[in-house]
Amino acid sequence: MDLSEYCAPGATGTEETVSISENVSLRVIHFTPPKKTEHPPVVFVPGWISLIQGWQNVLKNMTRDFEVFYIETREKISSQIRGKEKFGVAELGDDIVKLIALFGLEEKRYVLLGSSLGATVILDCCRFLKTKPLCLVLIGPNAVFRVPKIWMAIVHGFYPPFYSIIKPVVKWYLRTFRMNLEADYAQYQKYCNALDTADPFKLKKAIIPFSKYQVWGRLSEIEIPTLIVGASKDKLHEPANLQKMVTMLPKVIYLDMETNQGTHSEHLVGELRKYLLTL
Repeated sequence: MDLSEYCAPGATGTEETVSISENVSLRVIHFTPPKKTEHPPVVFVPGWISLIQGWQNVLKNMTRDFEVFYIETREKISSQIRGKEKFGVAELGDDIVKLIALFGLEEKRYVLLGSSLGATVILDCCRFLKTKPLCLVLIGPNAVFRVPKIWMAIVHGFYPPFYSIIKPVVKWYLRTFRMNLEADYAQYQKYCNALDTADPFKLKKAIIPFSKYQVWGRLSEIEIPTLIVGASKDKLHEPANLQKMVTMLPKVIYLDMETNQGTHSEHLVGELRKYLLTL
């Protein structure tokens, strides 16, 4: 991968496979801006099976003046997993806690940013961080993961080598019932690309624990300043649930960027810069 495609002019990117336990190694991409700035580093946790290509516009803008640690979580194809490891929210969160400790970041001197599942994992695991972030920036966090019963039956009996057969049905379900293609067709294309490159064995191990998870019980105890970025036209990330989160988090600001395309644009970085000025 040519990381220069994700960097601002003069910025650099390096990738490393980081071992966080005997059985789990994760890909981390470290972006360094052209020169040192006063902006805090950003730990970036993207969504479920999402590809870095979907964040290209954000990263090219962000790396102008932010150091960025971009983490690919264990359900992604880049992870190296040995043995019978689990893939639930708690396990993904434990990975994030361990990585942040390895990064050596200072107390309240970094931003913890996540999208979709990555944002949910942050909400779940931030209580375990030994060094707390300055703030959380959460793009469309999932409160729950809605998997219809018929899909759960398919998942339980699913043989991963047959993934190519079921994949078109998953795409049909997303575009028919979970996405507003008229408002944001680019979102559907991104999910199709992610599904095309996903590891079906890891997908099966992740879907079952995700289907039982709810974030509600974690919210009231989070005292870290939080910016929730929503998209009112994005049905997949359930705007009503984001509004409910806002009522439950003690120190929260809500920003509506209307579409998934908006939350994945350079405008997100502008809003991040504005938010940091309020802290």
